[in-house]
Amino acid sequence: MADYFVHESSYIDEGCHIGKGTKIWHFSHIMSGCSIGEECNIGQNVVIAPQVVLGRNVKIQNNVSVYTGVVCEDDVFLGPSMVFTNVINPRSHVSRKSEYKPTLLKRGASVGANATIVCGHVLGEYCMIGAGSVVTHDVPAYALMTGNPARQTGWVSAHGEKLSFNSDGIATCPATGKRYILKNNIVTPLIQ
Repeated sequence: MADYFVHESSYIDEGCHIGKGTKIWHFSHIMSGCSIGEECNIGQNVVIAPQVVLGRNVKIQNNVSVYTGVVCEDDVFLGPSMVFTNVINPRSHVSRKSEYKPTLLKRGASVGANATIVCGHVLGEYCMIGAGSVVTHDVPAYALMTGNPARQTGWVSAHGEKLSFNSDGIATCPATGKRYILKNNIVTPLIQ
């Protein structure tokens, strides 16, 4: 007996790993060779391609295809209908399966609805990609990215709240009281 939930309309290919407590909802396809961590939530109409790695507590909303080359660390959120690519210059008549570019979403990264993540980039810890944004380069940890192409428009806490840094480069998350420091355009949490 499996220690995860799969809706009867979904397909789970042989040779994939699915962690305890994970839920896979309607009309999804989990392909062989992928690895899904514990306590993940895979929404309706989601495809997880071969060799994809999802950490613990990854939340994938409806209508998302996670292609070969994508790795999501723990606590990543993928919003409804967001898009990954895995080839820079696709052509129907040219096989480029050997040219897949890796994409890494670090712990706690969130991607908004209908955003596009162009392959070959790293999204830093706890960054937040706004709905509809198109990411075409690496994203710093805790960065707030919006637009097409996505540009950094601020900083967010691990809790997802906008951070306002004072003249000393210190900001406090309004929801948790946790403090952060901005130095050399890098945000790190202060040990408290």
